[in-house]
Amino acid sequence: MEFSIKSGSPEKLRSACVVVGVFEQGGLSPAAETLNQAAQGYLADIVRGGDMDGKPGATLMLHRVPGLAAARVLLVGLGKESELGDKNFRDAVRGAIKALSERGIAEAGLCLAELPVKQRDPAWAAEQIVLVAADALYRFERMKSKPETSGKSIKKLALVVAARAGVASAEAGVARGQAIAAGVNLAKDLGNLPGNVCTPSYLADQARAMAKSRGLGVKVLGREQIEKLGMGSFLSVAKGSDEPPRFIVLEHKGGAKKQKPVVLVGKGITFDSGGISLKPGAEMDEMKYDMCGAASVLGALQAAADLKLPLNIVGLIPACENLPSGRANKPGDVVTSMSGQTIEVLNTDAEGRLILCDALTYAERFDPACVVDVATLTGACVIALGNFTSGLLANDDALAQELLAAGNEAQDRCWQLPLFDEYQDLLKSNFADMANIGGRAGGTISAACFLSRFTQNYAWAHLDIAGTAWKSGKDKGGTGRPVPLLVHFLAKRAAG
Repeated sequence: MEFSIKSGSPEKLRSACVVVGVFEQGGLSPAAETLNQAAQGYLADIVRGGDMDGKPGATLMLHRVPGLAAARVLLVGLGKESELGDKNFRDAVRGAIKALSERGIAEAGLCLAELPVKQRDPAWAAEQIVLVAADALYRFERMKSKPETSGKSIKKLALVVAARAGVASAEAGVARGQAIAAGVNLAKDLGNLPGNVCTPSYLADQARAMAKSRGLGVKVLGREQIEKLGMGSFLSVAKGSDEPPRFIVLEHKGGAKKQKPVVLVGKGITFDSGGISLKPGAEMDEMKYDMCGAASVLGALQAAADLKLPLNIVGLIPACENLPSGRANKPGDVVTSMSGQTIEVLNTDAEGRLILCDALTYAERFDPACVVDVATLTGACVIALGNFTSGLLANDDALAQELLAAGNEAQDRCWQLPLFDEYQDLLKSNFADMANIGGRAGGTISAACFLSRFTQNYAWAHLDIAGTAWKSGKDKGGTGRPVPLLVHFLAKRAAG
């Protein structure tokens, strides 16, 4: 979709449709009131008649409104004026985009960017409009022989601001929104591809293509190179599959040469059967999404490159499949990690931490400013936080606060769970330095405790996205999260 910024009076906008907001109990947004005056009270009469209740996301299309240049006016509900917060604003934008799309309106003017959303500015509003629109219009039809979506869709969306002074702010928001949306769509596409297409080698090819198109550094290590590094934990997971493992290293060198990089680590299990500890057959198809951590790292790096962030960023992706075979990990096996620590594999379905731990050890060589790993790691996180909020654990409270703030700003929220020393006892093993699981109770925390044992030499945070990386049911598909959170975090770091 093509976005533009227009300043001036909305009643003079020549467009197929102009979109304005209506509050519950009949209140009109400033842009709607301007249209109402030009139309000699027409909009107010419609609202008083009860055809538009103003509930968030509700819509009403009006045709040939007198006194206006636009062919149509779309009224969209904003909820209570005193409660115009992030959710109601996003619901209103989504409702408007859905109504325009369903009616096949190719271009429209949206007068929502200057709404008084609590504690937000027009740049934030413009970014959210772009992100919500991209999400509402996203379709994954690459694997279908005949696309099901019609050719009718929104092609151009103008964000209308009253004064020219607001143009620069809106333009900045649109630019960031477009970069994040492209990164989110990349992560969605990768997650939605089936496991027989999106293999570790495919992920590596996508990394190479991104590096070439955006001037990133890239290195892809194969099995022999991974073995030489001593990544025995990572390779123990990969050995059950015929698909060769890949360890992907991407670098965005946007900062000063001496600037320590931010390292992002993404779990890249391109299909997770559970291995010998085989998962139930129901919904196992969704285990193609077990590489959404890797996908989000790729999406965030692409957005950082597109925004030309003045920051050094490294992306590390250990990628493999977790399948049962005569070579696969067995419960009770003991493997040696790159750090030299030994691990008793009590459950082969707790494989994500086995590949991440070696990547976290590898991250030390970059002398990082901080390390953030992203993984669809534990079902326990879904039970704890549901599908709306990602889990956050960290060995550095300042880093945790940065990520919490970034998630709130991006509307891609996370919630911090404790990482107290008492939980470390859950990982005790009679036969190795640690076990790879700590039991059902506190499963998200014990998984992070496991990872923390490989992050002693730098500030580290862990994002468990098991509940937020994809949706099940009729809307099944990847969400692209937490790309928005990561990009906001990186942009704030870049801004100093």
